[in-house]
Amino acid sequence: QVRLVESGGGLVQSGGSLRLSCAASGRTIDSYHIGWFRQAPGQAREGVSFLSSSGASTGYADAVKGRFTISRDAVKNVVYLEMNSLKPGDTAVYYCAARSYRYSWSENGLPSEYQYWGQGTQVTVSS
Repeated sequence: QVRLVESGGGLVQSGGSLRLSCAASGRTIDSYHIGWFRQAPGQAREGVSFLSSSGASTGYADAVKGRFTISRDAVKNVVYLEMNSLKPGDTAVYYCAARSYRYSWSENGLPSEYQYWGQGTQVTVSS
């Protein structure tokens, strides 16, 4: 099975940028669809961005379209989430998750559809 480790979170001012990384080990990332999710205090975990196992298809939540970009480096076995024009509403713990390529991919996946999770990285956007 795959192990996921997120990094790159931190404190940034409104309008700033961060790049999150999701490093995979144990299996290659092209065996999995990858999703980025986030969870703010007191709120449910929500999908942010999705990448198919082939790397050919991406999906974004409406709240982040045009500001966030998901990508991967298959050689390094890392998936990235580039976040620009950050807003205080983006403050949350961000998680990457993996779903086996054997299952269908959705451009707007649900947390329950993903089998493997990282520990999360905190993103805080100050106003």
